[in-house]
Amino acid sequence: MIIRTDFPHATRHEDVRIPMRDGTRLYARIWRPVTDGPVPALLEYLPYRLTDWTAPRDWQRHPWYAGHGYASVRVDVRGHGNSGGRPGDEYDAQELADGVAVVEWLAAQPWCTGSVGMFGISWGGFNSLQIAALAPEPLKAIVTVCSTDDRYDNDVHYMGGSVLAVDMHAWAAAMLAFTARPPDPQYAGEGWREQWLDRLESLEPPIHTWLSHQTRDDYWKHGSVCEDYGAIGAAVLAVGGWHDPYRDAVLRLVEHLPADRVRGLIGPWSHQYPDRGLPPGPAIGFLQETLRWWDHWLKGADNGVMAEPLLRSWISGSHPPATTYERLDGRWAGDPAWPSPAVTPVAYGLQGEPVAVASPQHTGVDAGRFFPFGNDADLPPDQREEDAKSACFEFPVPGGDGPLDILGRPAVTVRLRMDVPYGQIVARLCDVAPDGSSTLVTRGALNLSARHGRDRAAPWPAGSWESVTFELNGIGHSFPPGHRIRLALSSAYWPWIWPRAGSEAGWTVDPAGSTLTLPVRGPSPADAGIVFEAPEQAEPLGVAFPATLDEPRPERLVVRDVARGTWRLEVDPRYGGTRVYPDGLEFTEDALEVYEIQDADPLSARTRSDWRIRLHRPELGWDTHVETRSEISCDEGGFLTSNEVVCREGQEVLFHRTWERRVPRAAG
Repeated sequence: MIIRTDFPHATRHEDVRIPMRDGTRLYARIWRPVTDGPVPALLEYLPYRLTDWTAPRDWQRHPWYAGHGYASVRVDVRGHGNSGGRPGDEYDAQELADGVAVVEWLAAQPWCTGSVGMFGISWGGFNSLQIAALAPEPLKAIVTVCSTDDRYDNDVHYMGGSVLAVDMHAWAAAMLAFTARPPDPQYAGEGWREQWLDRLESLEPPIHTWLSHQTRDDYWKHGSVCEDYGAIGAAVLAVGGWHDPYRDAVLRLVEHLPADRVRGLIGPWSHQYPDRGLPPGPAIGFLQETLRWWDHWLKGADNGVMAEPLLRSWISGSHPPATTYERLDGRWAGDPAWPSPAVTPVAYGLQGEPVAVASPQHTGVDAGRFFPFGNDADLPPDQREEDAKSACFEFPVPGGDGPLDILGRPAVTVRLRMDVPYGQIVARLCDVAPDGSSTLVTRGALNLSARHGRDRAAPWPAGSWESVTFELNGIGHSFPPGHRIRLALSSAYWPWIWPRAGSEAGWTVDPAGSTLTLPVRGPSPADAGIVFEAPEQAEPLGVAFPATLDEPRPERLVVRDVARGTWRLEVDPRYGGTRVYPDGLEFTEDALEVYEIQDADPLSARTRSDWRIRLHRPELGWDTHVETRSEISCDEGGFLTSNEVVCREGQEVLFHRTWERRVPRAAG
């Protein structure tokens, strides 16, 4: 990592409050170059608290952009951090309207040329796309990283029409804990307590809303730009990583947006900005890459950025299974169009007699983290134990012709018979080495009641045969000669997929009517000459991470109770830990997620997430604590949710509330 201090421009920063139309003011931090004339503005717009939670990351990039001639602006969403107002649901109409107002406010400032760009990762990537679809005139270009165009089928809530237990639960719990945090009196002023209490009075666990919409209805269509790609008025640089769950959005965006206004980039990365150097690498000079994008679209520079291939993607070399990789071998590939003329769908017929599959309910404990962040236990370990609980079909990689490269979304068509109305099928594609080790390449899932569309639930006609087709997540991977391609089909995948009563019966697959289709990629002239500069960032903020007396716990711990037939997965998401900021803030954050299920009982599934947060300013005598507990279980007819929030100032409890809710299970 290169730390830059010798920028073309000196910089300065200030904190301001941006007025909204209803009088609410949003808290913003603006880094600007010291120049005589106006400059374009770049906006990152998030709920994640710019004065503490994202501050270290913000200082890596906003001053860097300012040093290169842009006003770089970080704004907290309404009701979060030190912004005014009450928090709402993710990407609700108020958030997006506020975002448009911020864009227009920036464009109207005397130090701005009137041209604005937006960028962000995850939430900030989502709302960049969604605000671009509202087409405010000053917004000329965006960079959206690790985001999605489809809020129902490619977000943290549902996958293939099934409830994503692992992140429907964990992210709802995380957002409850985020929303309950107080404003900071150093920035919010003397009214911070009243502002905090007002937010808390409006608090509602998001799981209530998310679980209440189990098919693709109008709730999920809102903010899903795939509903109308033509509404996007800005140029789009879409960026993802093969180890991020949102990477398929990059493939859809480069396919559906006009080629003269979109470019796609997919590397080997996890859910992180590609310059941060977190596993898996290699990292790239992402800030320099985005600067070329901004210079072209906001300053009119003829710098060749639109002469790059429509899609630049990393094809990973074969690698042994591991839960982390500092760097993956591979190569960059360029495709001038998508779908690519260099990619040919090749179908492999499954072989054998019909086979009954009733996977144990704990199948999936080796799935790895839904959102890999670059931690040591994020990625899936050796898949042989998972393969043993699945029906497996293998295809040898022939020798003599070099490796078999795939790029895109594999697909499976399977002919099934099921004797119960509800169930799931999960497909995993694995790279099996000569020593037998099995590396997960990609996977996909289908709720069988969603086989005719995500907008409806159609029970399976008991005892009948049907063929279903679904795609796996996109991937770039190279299978070497002598290896085997393994397709593993299971009827359970906990804790990713929440099971349903009766699904323990499984189903029967008929190989004679089933195929695996791989997107086989040949060489392309556009592969040549794809290079990136070394990663660089601005000088770090200087946050200290003091040692604590707490015994570090495992990131992922699997416990088997042999007598009860119960499997328990404990996950420490390791978002931040204890840290001390240069402005004196002492910040402590701890979370633990627990997922439990019995081998033969889908109704035994239960999740729990506990958060503890402390924000402390000794010099102000300010000491606040937030504790939350979130649980989900189920019965035959619905989900049972329980949430609790306790907030204290010092030893005084300022707020304590519990919510108990039963949500009928209509689909999912």
